[in-house]
Amino acid sequence: MNKKVCSFPILFALLALLIGTCAVVFPASAQAAPTSTGSITVSGTVASSYDAYQIFSANVVDGDNDAKIATDLAWASDAVRDAALPVLHSAGMPNSQTTAREAAEWLNTDSRLTSALSAQLARSLQSSSAVSLALNAGTEAELPCGYWLIVADDDAIAQGEVGTAPIMALVGGSAVTVKPKAATPKVAKHVLEDGTAAWQKAADATVADDLYWRLSATVPAGLTAYDTYTVRFVDTMSAGLDPSKVAASMRVYAAAGADGGFDAVQTGKDGRAGIEPAKGWTDITAQCATKVAADGKTFTVRTGDLIAALGGADAFTAGARVVAVYNAPLNSACNHGIAKGNPNEVYLRYPRSPFADQSGDAGFTRTPSDDACAYTWDLALTKRGSDGDKPLAGAVLSIIDDRGRTLTADGTWDAEGKATVTTGEDGRVTVSGVDSGKLEVREFKSPKGYTAFEGTRSVTVKAEGLDVDQVAAAKPKLTITAESPLRADSADGSTGSLEASLINTPTGTPPSITTGGFMPSTGDMAMYAAAAAAVAGAALIVVALLVKRGGGSHKE
Repeated sequence: MNKKVCSFPILFALLALLIGTCAVVFPASAQAAPTSTGSITVSGTVASSYDAYQIFSANVVDGDNDAKIATDLAWASDAVRDAALPVLHSAGMPNSQTTAREAAEWLNTDSRLTSALSAQLARSLQSSSAVSLALNAGTEAELPCGYWLIVADDDAIAQGEVGTAPIMALVGGSAVTVKPKAATPKVAKHVLEDGTAAWQKAADATVADDLYWRLSATVPAGLTAYDTYTVRFVDTMSAGLDPSKVAASMRVYAAAGADGGFDAVQTGKDGRAGIEPAKGWTDITAQCATKVAADGKTFTVRTGDLIAALGGADAFTAGARVVAVYNAPLNSACNHGIAKGNPNEVYLRYPRSPFADQSGDAGFTRTPSDDACAYTWDLALTKRGSDGDKPLAGAVLSIIDDRGRTLTADGTWDAEGKATVTTGEDGRVTVSGVDSGKLEVREFKSPKGYTAFEGTRSVTVKAEGLDVDQVAAAKPKLTITAESPLRADSADGSTGSLEASLINTPTGTPPSITTGGFMPSTGDMAMYAAAAAAVAGAALIVVALLVKRGGGSHKE
């Protein structure tokens, strides 16, 4: 029988990338006698086991420059031939070509064995009567010489990994090692900070106000073996977040390419996120399904087929980005202060491999979780008399936030800006669950025997350190400043408690110089004592100068 030698510089596209230069060449000189088997090892952490399908049997020996020489190619079995030929003919190989040599030569021309085609071959083999051999990752195995299609076992793919396109390996001669390269999707979560209109890992907000969260997924480039590709966001909210607006507010967007950021919509300093997609983004909300669990703590967002949404496989080859934006305000049960905050966590479920069933849950694996966090603060404003700092009841105040709303007696905000509050026996009015920013205070009625101030005065709450890369690194610094006759008393970031006082003078008392300007929060009354001492010292100096001047005049 005459031996035919096939000249294949690179028989398969992934072969050169994953197992080095294992090309088939014409023999230039006498070679070592071929063996009936060769050894192969699958390395890496993608999966613990693989299925190996022999496509062509061959005599294989080592050639020069790490090349291998394959002769006498034949279909490994009738079942393999019957499974492979329809796929190859559908991909463009002439129907008249049916032999193993013809199939190998056609695949070699222009590197026709793409990731997509290798996946189609694997699907056809899996549904046929072709027999596979099991390979354990990291363990050397002996296989009959020839070309083998190595497919990750779906059930053995590790969490956080992904089964890539099958690998074609030429076994025989020297030992072969292949290492599947898996690029896995990633997920991230951010919350909209209304003060900067920026998506951050942490933000603060007023209870019940709209609070927007963004989920973002990155699908890596090169996933060309998939016919369809669907992802699911799985979001878990803390008890301090209100799930009632999630489903109605959910918007989902997609963009081609793994790079380019996640600014799918415009954001404003009114604390709201827009709904119109930015340039390069497509609104795919209609193809997505949002399902909130009965307990309101968890919900899922499942996309439609991203390959179709982006216009086909060519666009999807460059990777994809998916963004989901929804509204989940803080509720009355939320944590106040930075000790706990109100975290919101997400992970992404993505197809386990190109062969996974994406209609249910079994065909998916997941990413590690990512989170974002929302904070809120409490401000207690106490009405006090300048004569001893005692609390005063009966002051009627208007407290206005930066949206023009006024505080009501039940602690909510009146959008019409007409509500007032009255200090109780302890002189206090509490603003619970408030965002950082400026509050304006107006006094409509002072306690009996005291004089109300005119106009408005401000108290400003500032939270620094929310713009971080990871929530765990957030160490917000909380401060308070106030405009006289308001006085900043203390700020405790851990509990979120802020204290300020509104000073009234007894009727007929001249204004005190110590109430002018802004006073920062320290919670230390020594500051104010020092200020008073400084004023008293200045007065003594003035008296001394007057006495000195007066004494000199008398002497004349």
